[in-house]
Amino acid sequence: MTRQIQDAYIVASARTPVGKAPRGMFRNVRPDDLLAHVLRAALARAPGLDPSAIDDVIVGCAIPEAEQGMNVARIGLLLAGLPASVAGVTVNRFCASGLEAVAMAAARIRLGEADVMVAAGTESMSLIPMGGHHIAFNEAVFRGDHNLGIAFGMGMTAEKVAEKWKVSREDQDAFAAESHRRALAAIDSGEFAAEIAPFDIETRTPDPAARAVRIDTRTVGIDEGPRRDTSIDGLAKLRPAFAARGSVTAGNSSQTSDGAGAVLLASEAAVRRFGLTPVARFVGAAVAGVPPEIMGIGPVAAIPKVLKQTGIALDAIDWIELNEAFAAQSLAVIRELGLDPARVNPLGGAIALGHPLGATGAIRTATLVHALSRRRQKYGMVTMCVGTGMGAAGVFERV
Repeated sequence: MTRQIQDAYIVASARTPVGKAPRGMFRNVRPDDLLAHVLRAALARAPGLDPSAIDDVIVGCAIPEAEQGMNVARIGLLLAGLPASVAGVTVNRFCASGLEAVAMAAARIRLGEADVMVAAGTESMSLIPMGGHHIAFNEAVFRGDHNLGIAFGMGMTAEKVAEKWKVSREDQDAFAAESHRRALAAIDSGEFAAEIAPFDIETRTPDPAARAVRIDTRTVGIDEGPRRDTSIDGLAKLRPAFAARGSVTAGNSSQTSDGAGAVLLASEAAVRRFGLTPVARFVGAAVAGVPPEIMGIGPVAAIPKVLKQTGIALDAIDWIELNEAFAAQSLAVIRELGLDPARVNPLGGAIALGHPLGATGAIRTATLVHALSRRRQKYGMVTMCVGTGMGAAGVFERV
């Protein structure tokens, strides 16, 4: 029996504001609580949907251990109050985990195996360190040069890209300053308001005199990363962070962050059945590999692949959410593919807004579909480089 490919529609999405790690607003908030929050928020934006109709919840997480281990997808959906009949699975493609979750959820719908899916991502870089609590490389990685790039720190891969593609320190700092400028302009004009589900943070303080614990609650609804005092002159004063004579600094790199995002997808039949309103159609996604030591160039391999797969020309893509792992790799990708800088991260990128690893793909998908709706633009793309040498890209169409 052959199955006809059907469309998968995004009918709702939500994200937390992104917090700075390790000492930001979410430093004591569990990632499964962040996940539960965005799952509830996304479902609240599709009031006609019966939660028991959800076929599966797929959650991306780059370091699925400790507070975000033990299949955080299943734990998060139960904490969110979804029925016990709803299943959940956690997936890991490092920085592309959230986008991978969206692609996998859409694929299930397109193949007719599901009608309602949730794709999400969550990551706490405050509670779980980069690489996890116990890094244990296979010793074969260090035998010769062939696989040594697997063990490179991300910053060193950015240095390799800057060297190979001749991206200057000055250009990196200018790119970083522009990321902050765009992000702050977007925050000030309310561009992110519709996609963000504000989060209540509780602070518990012992009160010995009263023999009680005082509970204070504050609501956060704005991304914590963008800095109003960012300037090219200030960035130029920062020392290289990864190589003594390098050009990659903390200021022109993505910020370590905490956050979560969720995307609700449905088939056309489910849209009709539950009275849902599609906001975007999933068009296609692709991944590709590159040498690990220049992992930042990954989108150069993934973007042409997804464009060929979908039959869409690059100049038809109105909006590109390119994850700014580093200014060096972002500029290398933009230049190598001839991307229009005006269409890349119009609201700023991860250098300003942060990069909560496995959550970023879901977060940026939420940003993209909301932006396409506001600007009445047709096609958008989410793309990123991925640790150990990969690239990922997904294309969406406004409905």
